[in-house]
Amino acid sequence: MGQGHNHSKHDHHSHNHNHNHSSSSSKNLAWAFLLNLSFSILELIGGLFSNSIAIISDAFHDFGDALSLALVWYLQKISTKPKDNLFDYGYKRFSILGALIISVILSVGSIFMIIESIKRFVTPEETKADVMFVLAIIGVIVNGIAMIRLNHGKSLAEKAVFLHFLEDILGWVAVLIGSVVMMYFKVPWFDPLLSLSIALWILWNAYGNIKQVMIVMLQAVPESVDRNDLIEHWEKIKGIQSVHDIKIWSLDGSHHVASLHVLIDKTVKLNEFQKIKEKIREIALEFEIIHTTIELETDAEQCKLHSE
Repeated sequence: MGQGHNHSKHDHHSHNHNHNHSSSSSKNLAWAFLLNLSFSILELIGGLFSNSIAIISDAFHDFGDALSLALVWYLQKISTKPKDNLFDYGYKRFSILGALIISVILSVGSIFMIIESIKRFVTPEETKADVMFVLAIIGVIVNGIAMIRLNHGKSLAEKAVFLHFLEDILGWVAVLIGSVVMMYFKVPWFDPLLSLSIALWILWNAYGNIKQVMIVMLQAVPESVDRNDLIEHWEKIKGIQSVHDIKIWSLDGSHHVASLHVLIDKTVKLNEFQKIKEKIREIALEFEIIHTTIELETDAEQCKLHSE
């Protein structure tokens, strides 16, 4: 009995930990949103002043980002809600929906950047390099602050947003280098060359992010779970003959769920069944599986699923 009590205490502790993590995560996202929004307004003014179409289009791109950040933040907040009659696994999946949306927006944005860069290669334009230089320094600082805040984010949504700020910083570093080069040399093609390489880099990373989210969405076995190792641990429990029909999937990339059928040895008494279940759940928790559904069978009832 003592063992069961400890188990529930552990559960409570992990719930608390997750709750604190989620609230800090939505705070980080709210911060990022406010920074992005105020910066995109500043950028629009600077872009008009320096006659740089690159900076103006980036301002609109940033404004779109601020909106998508607001959406991700909202979904992240929803994802902390407890389960109810509508979502009986809880709302954790809403957080990866946010990650998916922001990754798609990133991909579309970088495709537009690639098109713009190619156009600029064909017809290079003159810009005010000194204004670009000042804006670029502010850009690096603002996005740097936002990125440091999100660096320790665990959720897929935070990772997507982090990537997004990294993209912005690289963009501004490129503008910074470009503006310095263009102050001293007449190389108007340098600017589109930089933005093209950044756009390709973002596209590659956004693809990686979408792939991760889709793996969770399509209910694949989580990468962090060694299925064979878990089964081995389970089958070592005293009184278990074998486990089969095991399903493991993830709610949001860090909280996993499992169900399994357990064949119990004939010699095990009915009052020992509960102990075996507790052991199974304890082992599952070590593998970050927060919810385990267990079907116990004895030799007498041959499971039909076994033959599948």
